[in-house]
Amino acid sequence: MRLSRRGLLAATTAAAVPFPATSGAGGGRLRTGFERLAADGYAPLAGRRVGVVTNPTGVTRDVRHIVDVMHDDPRVNLVAVFGPEHGFRGTAQAGGSEGRYDDPATGLPVYDTYLKAGRPLADIFTASGVDTVVFDIQDVGARFYTYIWTLYDCMEAAALAGKRFMVLDRPNPVTGRAALGPVLHREFATFVGRQPIAQAHGMTVAELARLFNGEFLTSPVPLDTVLMAGWRRSDFYDASRLPWVPPSPNMPTPDTALVYSGTCLFEGTNLSEGRGTTRPFELLGAEGVDGRWAAEAERLELPGVHFREAYFTPAFSKSQGRTIGGVQIHVHDRAAYDPVRTGIALLVTAKKVWSGFAWRSDAWIDKLTGSARVRTMIDAGATADEVVAAWQDELAAFRRIRREYLLYG
Repeated sequence: MRLSRRGLLAATTAAAVPFPATSGAGGGRLRTGFERLAADGYAPLAGRRVGVVTNPTGVTRDVRHIVDVMHDDPRVNLVAVFGPEHGFRGTAQAGGSEGRYDDPATGLPVYDTYLKAGRPLADIFTASGVDTVVFDIQDVGARFYTYIWTLYDCMEAAALAGKRFMVLDRPNPVTGRAALGPVLHREFATFVGRQPIAQAHGMTVAELARLFNGEFLTSPVPLDTVLMAGWRRSDFYDASRLPWVPPSPNMPTPDTALVYSGTCLFEGTNLSEGRGTTRPFELLGAEGVDGRWAAEAERLELPGVHFREAYFTPAFSKSQGRTIGGVQIHVHDRAAYDPVRTGIALLVTAKKVWSGFAWRSDAWIDKLTGSARVRTMIDAGATADEVVAAWQDELAAFRRIRREYLLYG
């Protein structure tokens, strides 16, 4: 495919880090971007004043945090850390951060990036004294997971501040096989979706960085990407044999990530999305819901998944301390499972069987899906298949753009 003007610009501004590109076709043990960077003695960072954007997922195979490792290595001049939502060390719940402090373990200054963008964030990078910003955070593959927009905002701010940017790649835990779901409409842009990408983007953070640089940033940032070795687009997270560190408090396992890009839509309703249970986003429910929901969903014979009538008591968030009824999602064939279609089907069937169903009054569902279309179609009585069919043209267009920026086979 011929590169767009901006795609060509991204290719020329993404300077090659001195590692060979790899499709992962050779198999063997996966090595993350950080592992490859460290194995090369941090050569691309030589002579640079480095700041790292990271959270608890930025760990080595033996679960040492990369900030601790780099701080202890004289070959790296690490001068600052930048924390996203939930914080660098992960002490904050959803919608929170750790603020500005000095890290007790390393003495490094930690700056808060959460909900900061543009010139204010660029000023933070300038004040920190860094000349290179390094990003290493585990993503989960969904447009509304905020770390990819932290990546976007930091890239934009680094460009404004005249800094270089480096992304250390990690696996997309739910594979990079395909993009799924509706594409964000720009008028619905928020921190759970800055730019028009698909709800399940099917990309790694390094691929997203290239996409952001080539398609969306007004002034592309000088970008380096350190790729993984041994990762294939069809790999689920367990194939990596990497330890799983929850990227946020309600993302406890890779199984959570598998369903999240669909069932997170229940944040936009008055039903619990399972926060405050041991199975967030796999358990969904509300007071007054009974086994009819699971039965109705099961009748759809959705690929790769079964639904079980379930009762649970959330320890916090919606319905805290109350026993509620609903469904538990059981994925039995990961390769066949479509999380976004499943999430839409569950919304349709919940509204059908439970008279108490309601959208959040702030139209949060529109922010999550990227437009008012899903809400209005479901309210008008559309089936799940009709809702899914409505976004296919925009999804096909995104898939064509996405193809230019993929780095692995």
